[in-house]
Amino acid sequence: MNKLIKTTGISLLSITLGVVIGMFYSASAQNEKAFELRVYTATPGNLDNLHARFRDHTTRIFAKHGMEVVAYWTPTDEEKADDTLIYVLEHASREAADASWQAFIQDPEWQEVAAASNANGQILAGIEREYMVATDYSPLQ
Repeated sequence: MNKLIKTTGISLLSITLGVVIGMFYSASAQNEKAFELRVYTATPGNLDNLHARFRDHTTRIFAKHGMEVVAYWTPTDEEKADDTLIYVLEHASREAADASWQAFIQDPEWQEVAAASNANGQILAGIEREYMVATDYSPLQ
């Protein structure tokens, strides 16, 4: 009987410990920095307008909503050099990214900037994005 109680107690302790560790691991994974890769394709002749929008407005509005720009790039590939902007954002977590984008899209200043930059037609033909977390061996954590 004592052996059964001892075995049951150890089993319950193991299960409890497993659940607690799992909850901790899950919570820390949710709070892991998230990097967001975005690739914008401008409509023909509008890459300069897209650069101007980012340079003059978007970067500042991103910061207002907790979105940290890591860098902006233009491709060296001739096929994409005239219409593509690539950038990476850093977020505290994926959940923070979602909240920041929601606030950004609803920001009246952003809505005004977007409307003004598209007054003569859409300047964006497409957007691709990918959320990423750094590997354990990445120098960028």
